[in-house]
Amino acid sequence: MLTILDTPQKPATGSLTERKSEFIGQACHVEDQDAAMAFVQEVRLQHPKARHVCHCAIWGPEGRTSERMSDDGEPSGTAGKPILEVMRRQGLTDCVLTVTRYFGGILLGSGGLIRAYSSAASLALKAARSARVLPTERFTITVDYPEYDSLRRLIRTSGGHMESEDFTDRVRLTYDLEPTAVPAFNGRLDDLLQGRVQPSALGEGRRLIPLSGSQAPSTT
Repeated sequence: MLTILDTPQKPATGSLTERKSEFIGQACHVEDQDAAMAFVQEVRLQHPKARHVCHCAIWGPEGRTSERMSDDGEPSGTAGKPILEVMRRQGLTDCVLTVTRYFGGILLGSGGLIRAYSSAASLALKAARSARVLPTERFTITVDYPEYDSLRRLIRTSGGHMESEDFTDRVRLTYDLEPTAVPAFNGRLDDLLQGRVQPSALGEGRRLIPLSGSQAPSTT
């Protein structure tokens, strides 16, 4: 799946005017429903004179995504659903997209509304920075300092990603690996540490791989 990298503070934006009504699409990366709704509320505050602020949010890992949408007073199925369909076609997750409408005094009809909301959503996503969501498994392990450099190299050469490093009397590393790389990595880890230390699984993780030179936010 894909996500977008633009933040709630600097969302991707695209707009159009249809028969005197202005439609402003804004899209950003979010981690969950609460963050999505906070962004929608912020958009409402930024546009107090707008007639409608419609939205759709999608979040969660592939196969277990959740969705929320709203027509915000537009005729049922003419705003939230078109925005959702645009996002689904692009295979997106972990993002929210709002389309704000300033009413121009001319009714567009159901077909006109669907086209306008779809187009504004598409323009916002066209302006967005994208990333591929790579599912991972996250682990933590604590080793002595003499083993630190060798372990870091092993994680790197196994295609892993270092999430954090904590230095006290020993070194605690938290890292992500693609699921298919875990068995081979654990075998090499046993050889390196002679089975003295085993990693602890922390559950699912992910990496965001930027597309077209985009800069990714922190992974979770």
